[in-house]
Amino acid sequence: MVSDAEDPGAPAEDSGWASDWWDPDGSYATLHHINPLRLRFIDRRIPLRALKVADIGCGGGLLAEGLARAGARVVGIDTSEAALETAQAHALASGLTIDYRLADAARLRQSDPGGFDLVTCMEVLEHVADPAAIVNDCAGLVRPGGAVVCSTINRTLASWVLAIGVAEYLLGLTRKGLHRYERFIRPEEIVGWMRDAGFELTDQRGLWYLPGLKTAILSGNLSVNYLLAFRSP
Repeated sequence: MVSDAEDPGAPAEDSGWASDWWDPDGSYATLHHINPLRLRFIDRRIPLRALKVADIGCGGGLLAEGLARAGARVVGIDTSEAALETAQAHALASGLTIDYRLADAARLRQSDPGGFDLVTCMEVLEHVADPAAIVNDCAGLVRPGGAVVCSTINRTLASWVLAIGVAEYLLGLTRKGLHRYERFIRPEEIVGWMRDAGFELTDQRGLWYLPGLKTAILSGNLSVNYLLAFRSP
């Protein structure tokens, strides 16, 4: 319910939001809580050690650092300079080498087509005007036999209630206006885009955030947040 990327439809990110990325009790607390589950989902399906990974919409680097700690060689891209500055500073302080770039998926595809073993695009697609184009660019970044893992929010009544009504307005887990229901995406839409690019769906799971426990679990119910894994031929 929180994005790793800057939301074009939400109020502009200010320095306060950007500097808050690594506060586990701050504005991005939800991402801190779900990050271990996201990493386990990826690593158990596509073991990360020695892989070259592109993290699309890396934000302040929460997922990118986890990927790097698991042994991957990570390129993290984002269109928010403030988020990237935070990501670079934290990686340096943590002794991690991550190649952060101010770019979008299309630009990275131009410079590194088919250059990655794995592409991750987490909590990004529900914030952009043309998610199909980003999905296609993710596919174009992957070498033959490589993988794409993405996560986003389903377009259902349950997601409207929980991701917007509860998370934004009732509990204040994310800032108001972060999500727009019309930009939520049904899993079958992404599966269709990826199949058009020649990819096979290898796994799908619902991701259910438990705010009281500050954690998340995987489920067969994809009605709100969900994760998809694809493999290139």
